[in-house]
Amino acid sequence: MAYTMPCPVCETAPTRPFLRVDDLDYLRCDTCQARFLDPARRPAAPAERAHYLHHENRVDDPGYRRFLSKLAEPLLARLPGPGLRGLDYGCGPGPALAAMVREAGHSVALYDPFFFPDPEPLRGTYDFITCTEVVEHFHHPAAEFRRLAALLRPGGLPGIMTCFQTDDARFAQWHYRRDPTHVVFYREATFHAIAARHGWVCEVPGKDVVMMRRGG
Repeated sequence: MAYTMPCPVCETAPTRPFLRVDDLDYLRCDTCQARFLDPARRPAAPAERAHYLHHENRVDDPGYRRFLSKLAEPLLARLPGPGLRGLDYGCGPGPALAAMVREAGHSVALYDPFFFPDPEPLRGTYDFITCTEVVEHFHHPAAEFRRLAALLRPGGLPGIMTCFQTDDARFAQWHYRRDPTHVVFYREATFHAIAARHGWVCEVPGKDVVMMRRGG
């Protein structure tokens, strides 16, 4: 493996070896603190989609809604009144978060490369974008965050929920790493680096939740 490859999150180089687990190589970036799977071992799209079909994320599931409220509540608290336009990016087959935000009076478009692949929502701009349990699946995170930046209106709010990587000693046994579709792992510092790259303000209102705001 060429360890001089640029970081897929912040695109700086070189990165360096981090850990080898179960015949998988992981690297780390000392600039943004991301850890990521060797790009050569990312899952192919058919296998990735098949894995997602095992998730039971129903729109009407109270437990799933409680889980998503970790992002929905701070997001709604930061939106200035109803009637705003949002995008649930990577919504999956059961877009429960979009339903919750719609119930609060906002409109929400859906995009997911596997389950809602219509590109039309990617031609608009939005007051807010949500990514719940999505960014860890990004094969090309820097490009994905550039896309999100282009989709945000001035003052727009991207809200992200993902399990923060905090403990290198426990990485090998970490449940989040063991999901074969999780290919990049973020620390709080990683999101501050992403925000700085795009000129966003970044805050962490709760565990595993990031709220950012594009400048006006």
